[in-house]
Amino acid sequence: MDDFCKDFEPKMHEILLNNGSKHRRRSTQLSLAEMMTLVVLFHQLRFRQFKVFYLYHVRLYLRKEFPNLPSYS
Repeated sequence: MDDFCKDFEPKMHEILLNNGSKHRRRSTQLSLAEMMTLVVLFHQLRFRQFKVFYLYHVRLYLRKEFPNLPSYS
């Protein structure tokens, strides 16, 4: 995921359409690669609700792999 995002993110920002208004680009606690990893894992583990997956799997078992996890709320 990291290698993909290193190539993908700069290209994505190049081709985004700009309507002339300014947009903030805040830094996030999780990188794009980490977010995509969680989404892929959510689908692979066949959870039905992302909130349940996040609260009862990610926060309990994946805290070491994602040290900057934000709270769900």
